Amino acid sequence: MSSGPTNDVRVERTGGIGRIVLDRPKAINALTHEMVLTIDATLRAWATDDGVGAVVLTGAGERGLCAGGDIRGIHADAQVGGAATRDFWRDEYHLNALIGRYPKPYVAVMDGLVMGGGVGVSGHASHRIVTERTRLGMPEVGIGLVPDVGGTWLLSRASGELGLYAALTGAVLGAGDALAMGFADWYLPTGKLPALMSALADLRVPAAELPEALGGLLQDLAEPEPEPELSAYRWWIDRCFEAPTAEEIVHRLATSGVSEAEDTAKTIGQKSPSCVKVALAAIRRARSHRSLSEALNQEYRVSLRCLAAPDLVEGIRAQVIDKDRTPRWNPAVLEQVDDATVEGYLAPLTDVAELGLEGER
Repeated sequence: MSSGPTNDVRVERTGGIGRIVLDRPKAINALTHEMVLTIDATLRAWATDDGVGAVVLTGAGERGLCAGGDIRGIHADAQVGGAATRDFWRDEYHLNALIGRYPKPYVAVMDGLVMGGGVGVSGHASHRIVTERTRLGMPEVGIGLVPDVGGTWLLSRASGELGLYAALTGAVLGAGDALAMGFADWYLPTGKLPALMSALADLRVPAAELPEALGGLLQDLAEPEPEPELSAYRWWIDRCFEAPTAEEIVHRLATSGVSEAEDTAKTIGQKSPSCVKVALAAIRRARSHRSLSEALNQEYRVSLRCLAAPDLVEGIRAQVIDKDRTPRWNPAVLEQVDDATVEGYLAPLTDVAELGLEGER
């Protein structure tokens, strides 16, 4: 059964399971505004529908669950003022908050590529599954943005300084690291996904018993978690990324005598200096946030400031439009981004309404 104003989301009911399938496989299911609105409306309707006991999110095709937002659309909109992108982010962040507090089990199958906005529709789910093909990341600082869609909430709660490492480098994480960092809960090889979908469709238990039954099903199908690839680097990641400033983080990395750390310093040097510094501040502040909603409120402020700054248009141009991979950041280096500039990104909005989300996780 299809639903909503777009054909890019398939909405289906099988027994007591409501399925949402992101269906833009040629774009690796990148989210459009219409897709966000369809998912939101569907989830709100199912929340009070006694015939739906749980929700399952998947992506069409084999390349990934979701490659993020429609970056080309954001680029075009930013060049002419950014009102459409502002509205898209507002509705997207409200959807992220809804997923985080959803009253029924919400199963996200994070197979293949899961980037940016893809993390937003899956990383706050109650049951998060990764596979051997999972490649998860928050690469925003490389295009003139800062991790959003609740990314600062998740990154701030990763063990040690792994969240900052992932945010400031845009690192792509495999299943083992996604599990170790708290982005996922279960590991299922792709060969077991058909069995999962079949078993979900066959579940016939009262709604009150569904969470326990679902947990038991996943426990039966799940396999041991893969070893996190970053485990061998934890000692220098924690030591370097606990430094008080971005400049000191890069200095520690560059002078560590460890080749992987030195390469990490070079990687950070390729990102937007402004966004590196703002991401550092935003994630450290998110450590004291009491709810996902609080983090999303902060991210909305930051994202709108990024939309008005030159690095977003330039970053998307270099990485996605022209693909020359040589963005001309402004300012060009970390030392030129002062504390007042960083605070300006995080400050309350004055020209437009705040996101205004309330409530706990």
